Amino acid sequence: MTAGLQLGVIGSLALSVASSVAIVICNKALISTLGFPFATTLTSWHLMVTYCTLHVAQRLHFFEPKAIDGHTVILFGFLNGTSIGLLNLSLGFNSIGFYQMMKLAIIPFTVLLETIFLNKRFSETIKLSLMVLLLGVGIASITDLKLNLLGSVLSGLAIATTCVGQILTNTIQKKLKVSSTQLLYQSAPYQAAILFATGPFVDQLLTNRSVFAHKYTTPVVGFIVLSCLIAVSVNFSTFLVIGTTSPVTYQVLGHLKTCLVLSFGYTLTTRSLHHEEHIRHSGRHIWYGIVFLLLG
Repeated sequence: MTAGLQLGVIGSLALSVASSVAIVICNKALISTLGFPFATTLTSWHLMVTYCTLHVAQRLHFFEPKAIDGHTVILFGFLNGTSIGLLNLSLGFNSIGFYQMMKLAIIPFTVLLETIFLNKRFSETIKLSLMVLLLGVGIASITDLKLNLLGSVLSGLAIATTCVGQILTNTIQKKLKVSSTQLLYQSAPYQAAILFATGPFVDQLLTNRSVFAHKYTTPVVGFIVLSCLIAVSVNFSTFLVIGTTSPVTYQVLGHLKTCLVLSFGYTLTTRSLHHEEHIRHSGRHIWYGIVFLLLG
């Protein structure tokens, strides 16, 4: 591997970590601190900006578009739009730690679905690693200081739709021989349209507030724009990492992202608690979970 290629790989890994951590922190601040709980609508804006960016990239010949069957794209777009919306809702109604743990749990549940429905076989080493991973998720989740029923339900739905979406992503790319960028470019408009149409109603149902009646102060607008720009970086860096390394490397990189975000969330949580012993006891279990995640 040449020095230039090595620098490119390191740069793509760094961009992926930085953008993923940044968007979690940005969205959490927007939803929780600034009082903008309209996560589904926000997701539609993310996808619209991402599509516009990809369209510009396509016009500049950074990649070649490829036509995909309309029914396939619409189904894929609906499922992934729902998945992304649920992930954002989960972030809004859970602590950062619980959100990241449930997001990481997508990996073993995807393996489970592939084993049951696609008859795929995985080595004993992988199965053992996944068991350790799930143990870490369990330890950190049951000691989460802000666990709630609605947030847990949203997380469960997010895991289910994301698992199916990832399996379809792999299947569609192999069957139709399209790249991740080509698939995202074709499906992003449908994902954005579905979430743009349903987002305001879903958000109002969950929050009893209207996105149209919200007071858009300068900080709120600023964080919305920042969130959309970071979302483009997240998508771009995902393709870059997988393209320069491998999907396995990208999943391993997810462990580092989780630990960084958990560290940030735990720091904020400890500042808001009044009982030092409760902090020490709960924090110890959360960090035990992180250790198990790293071992996985």
